[in-house]
Amino acid sequence: MVLIDQGFSGKQLELRLARMDLKPNEIDGILITHHHSDHGGGARIAQKRWDIPVFCNDRTATALNLDLSKVSLFENLDALEFGNDLAILPVPVPHSGADNVAFIASHRGERGAVITDLGSWTEELVNHVAGCHHISVEANYDVNRLMNGPYPMKLKDRISSRGGHLSNDQTGHFLSRVISEDTRSVVLTHLSEQNNAPHLAESVVLYHIQDQFEGDIQISLQDGPEFTHHIGQSESEKVAREGIYLRG
Repeated sequence: MVLIDQGFSGKQLELRLARMDLKPNEIDGILITHHHSDHGGGARIAQKRWDIPVFCNDRTATALNLDLSKVSLFENLDALEFGNDLAILPVPVPHSGADNVAFIASHRGERGAVITDLGSWTEELVNHVAGCHHISVEANYDVNRLMNGPYPMKLKDRISSRGGHLSNDQTGHFLSRVISEDTRSVVLTHLSEQNNAPHLAESVVLYHIQDQFEGDIQISLQDGPEFTHHIGQSESEKVAREGIYLRG
C-alpha cells in the first residue's frame, strides 16, 4: 500500500487511517507531490516514527528536510515500481514555488490519476490523464466567492494564477478533455472552506461533463476520508466514523 502526500501529524495520520481499518506500519511508501506543508509537512514524522520510505523529487526532499537515507528520489516521467503490479508515474504540473507533480497509477490494466495544486494544465498532463479509469483532481475555489471574499487582492491573484489552484470551472474544462468512456469515477479534492462549497463544485463540474460522464462523482472534504474507492471497485464505499456513515 502506498500513500500519496502526508501533511498530518503522526496522531492525525493514525486517526484517519483507522477510519479505513489501516495502520501506518502497513504503508509501504509515501509519495509526495511537493513540499508545501499540507502535502509533505508530516513526511519526516512518518520516516522517524514508522520507518516508512518516502518517494519525492530532490527539491521536495531538501525543502522538507527529510532523512535522505529513507528517501528515493525520482525524476519527472520516471516510473516507480511497487511489487509486480503497481507502477506510478510522476508528471509535472505548474504550481508556484514548488516542483509539483501529479501521479498516474497503473495496476492490472486500470489507471488512476491524483492531481492537486495547479492553476492550469499542460498538454503533457492531458495526454497522461486521458482515459484514466479513476481521476482525483482539485476543485479549489468558486470564482465569485474568491473575488468577493475577504482575502487581500494579492492572495486572490496568486490563487487564481497559472501557478495557483484550479477553479470549479477550470476543473470542469480539464475533466471534459480527459474523461473517456473508460472513466468510472471522479473525486473532487482540495475544496477551499472559505471560497468554495461541495454543491458548487459538483454542479459546476457536472455542467461540463454531464454529456460524456456516467460514472461515480464524489467530494473529498478536508476532515476526511469519507469513503474509499479501490481499483476494480464499481462504486465507492462509505467510511464509518464514530458509528455514523458519512456521505462523500
